[in-house]
Amino acid sequence: MRKTWIVVADNSRARIFTAETPSSSLIEVDSIVHPEGRMHDRDITSDLPGRGAGSGGSRHSYETETDAKDYENVSFAKRLAGFLDNARKSDKFKQLIIVAAPSLLGNLRSGLNDQTRKLVSLELDKNLSQLNPAEIRKHMPEFLPNK
Repeated sequence: MRKTWIVVADNSRARIFTAETPSSSLIEVDSIVHPEGRMHDRDITSDLPGRGAGSGGSRHSYETETDAKDYENVSFAKRLAGFLDNARKSDKFKQLIIVAAPSLLGNLRSGLNDQTRKLVSLELDKNLSQLNPAEIRKHMPEFLPNK
């Protein structure tokens, strides 16, 4: 089997697995932790939005375009995409399977460069990152794709 990486990720952690054959068990080879992904909005932001004066003496609060959790999600997706792009450049894998929480998958997909995206042979929008390798493998096809 060609060198395949299986990335299993949520908003706070990505685990990298390989499989020796298309039907073998998964072996964890690396992980990336993003503890900010587990934090609550109130813990991520240091302060409430600022306040401004409107016409007629009314006051309103300024709000950010994205909330802190979304920002951390995008930030982690970019970091993970960069890690995968560098691993591809170093020839660490020939194909990629991505299993990610739906809230992360879209951001990760858009963060991958074209060359790395072409190596993705399967995507599953499931949050399996807390499961052990045998439980994760049960959610995968019986035979992993082999481009």
